[in-house]
Amino acid sequence: MRSKVTLVVAALIFCSAAMFAQEGAQGGEQQGRGERRGQQRGEGGGGLGGNQPVPATDRVTPNIPGVVKAGTKIEIVKYGMRGSDGGVGMPDGSILVTGNGGVMKIDPQGNVTVLVENSEQAAGLALDAKGRIYAAQYTKKVSIIYPKEEAKTLTDSFEGKPYIRPNDLVVDKKGGIYFTDCYEVGQKPMPGDLPQAVYYIQPDGKVIRVAEGINRPNGITLSPDEKTLYVNDWDGPYLLTFDVQPDGTLKNRKNFGKYTLKQETDHGLVSGADGLCIDSQSHLYATTPAGVQVFDSKGQHLADIEAPYERPPQNCGFAGPDKHYLYVEGRGTVYRIRTIPTGYKGRGK
Repeated sequence: MRSKVTLVVAALIFCSAAMFAQEGAQGGEQQGRGERRGQQRGEGGGGLGGNQPVPATDRVTPNIPGVVKAGTKIEIVKYGMRGSDGGVGMPDGSILVTGNGGVMKIDPQGNVTVLVENSEQAAGLALDAKGRIYAAQYTKKVSIIYPKEEAKTLTDSFEGKPYIRPNDLVVDKKGGIYFTDCYEVGQKPMPGDLPQAVYYIQPDGKVIRVAEGINRPNGITLSPDEKTLYVNDWDGPYLLTFDVQPDGTLKNRKNFGKYTLKQETDHGLVSGADGLCIDSQSHLYATTPAGVQVFDSKGQHLADIEAPYERPPQNCGFAGPDKHYLYVEGRGTVYRIRTIPTGYKGRGK
């Protein structure tokens, strides 16, 4: 009898242990999925724990002729924020970034001023000639968000349908705005959704769709002469260009430069290209899982500058004294690199 009781107790212990182990594995899997979702959205914890990487402070750049000297220090400006995106240079040398749920200005000495407490999930930022801050917001709209007295929604739908998730934008000299609209990584299209696309808000406020058929349009910028629009394709192998027409429409889509492909998906390697910026010599800088990928004005891929942490940077822009620093944002961190050319001074980004 005693041996039977012993066997029953042992069986109960074994089953309980198996049940707890299964629950623990499921919990870890759910936590992992949550972390991956946070990483895709550019979110992070308020502190330095969780899924937020601590950047290395001893990283330097490779030599990229005409762009950056070998051994140039990658300077950590700020870290430990909850998210970081945007990256727009201001006339006083400060950089505009999103973080901690709002929009902040970081001056060349690293001092932070909060301009917008709640940006409504702003990702890409832009600045016009009047100093107004524009935002592509994950809350399905594009808005002016600063100064407060001029804040307003510019568009939240197209042909009666809400946008998917406006991601990035650039303001031209006419006051028009190009912006990208794409799914969150891993999100499945729903019947009736708008296509992933590039839109243009004309100076009179009318919105037109100017490009579609891009796998996942993300970062966007204009050439200094504003005759060319550049668009990152997160889910493709090429940085794309379009010829800008006088009315803001686009023609002649081209594969401009081929990325280093490091982003793994269920259909193979893709660029994972997120933010995009340009300097005064028309070098393009794309933030990707390979780091900041640099292209010359002809589309030749020059080199990659690895991030000082393990995950992909998210956006970039030029700021600092004379716009001589490439600022890179992502994963709660802002860092900068002194470059040979300055950023383009005729536009915030």
